[in-house]
Amino acid sequence: MTTKPTILVVAAQIEKDGKYLITQRGPHASLPLLWEFPGGRVEDGETDEDAIARELKEEMDIDVAVEEEVVSVFHEYEDYFIDFRVYRCRLLDEQEISRLKVFNFAWVMPDELDNYEFPSADQASIDILLKTNNLN
Repeated sequence: MTTKPTILVVAAQIEKDGKYLITQRGPHASLPLLWEFPGGRVEDGETDEDAIARELKEEMDIDVAVEEEVVSVFHEYEDYFIDFRVYRCRLLDEQEISRLKVFNFAWVMPDELDNYEFPSADQASIDILLKTNNLN
């Protein structure tokens, strides 16, 4: 019996004027064209906070202050497990978002999140955040 690998993934919950930043995966990415909080894999030797800062800089050329973890979800996909952690983050100063490695992005109100399709691990985290009023 083979065991599935576990991938540690972190994401940023960034709020501005009551709206939250979500990004869209590219058409050739895994889980193509689905939406998510921005973020990515934690590399060996990296802290969650360092990974978020690196991923957001690489993907959108933005700088953030990483604050507290707001939700953690362990989710099983067909070929792997995801240890998915979402952290509240704050944009440092006013910054233009560049689509360096994201297909698209949007600022959405919490009640608009149902209009976007998310990967199941991301959707589970959003459901928890909405139920606990951590997205209001």
